[in-house]
Amino acid sequence: MELKIDKLARGVRIIAGEEAKKRRQLLNSMIELAETAGFSEIILPSIEPSQVYIDKAGSEILGQMYTFDDKKGRNLCLRPEVTATVQLVADKHYNKNRNKNVKVWYFERCWRYERPQEGRYREFFQFGVEVLNPSSSDVKQELIDLAKSMVALQTQNFEVFESVKRGLSYYTEDGFEITVPSLGAQKQVVGGGAYDQGIGFAIGFDRLMLSDKD
Repeated sequence: MELKIDKLARGVRIIAGEEAKKRRQLLNSMIELAETAGFSEIILPSIEPSQVYIDKAGSEILGQMYTFDDKKGRNLCLRPEVTATVQLVADKHYNKNRNKNVKVWYFERCWRYERPQEGRYREFFQFGVEVLNPSSSDVKQELIDLAKSMVALQTQNFEVFESVKRGLSYYTEDGFEITVPSLGAQKQVVGGGAYDQGIGFAIGFDRLMLSDKD
């Protein structure tokens, strides 16, 4: 269940009881699929320099970021998404001349200042996988198949789009999406594509949880 408490900030939730148990079960199943496919966990910071997203993510999310100056005047933000940070890791540790097919998965909280509604929250969760420095073009189809298997843990009623324009500026070609039509306006549950250092996808975990209502 979600606990309704008047003094919470808008767009955040406290989740407990059976709902928390269901979320943990789904997460554990997704982790099992990812690790069976050769991915290992990466844990990333929640607070980052705002410039990371100014440089990599583009205008789509800049107006939604939670930004603040620290005590030394450095402009920081609460992470609005994850792939841009994974690219920093790739830039520093996995250049294109070595470490091919580095596979990582993550489960992280993100924050965006958006109008809250069912399936869209200001604090939300993303589950994602990334392949850094992929060695072949076959990786895209492997990722689409993995994403489909994860969505199918929760619902059989979804649609796959293998070539779509993605809004974030770091994508280098058309990406892919999975939607659950029964979710209405918030029907996209998976978005992914290729960028300079790799290819991956993220699942809107909160939206996927809602899809068991179809």
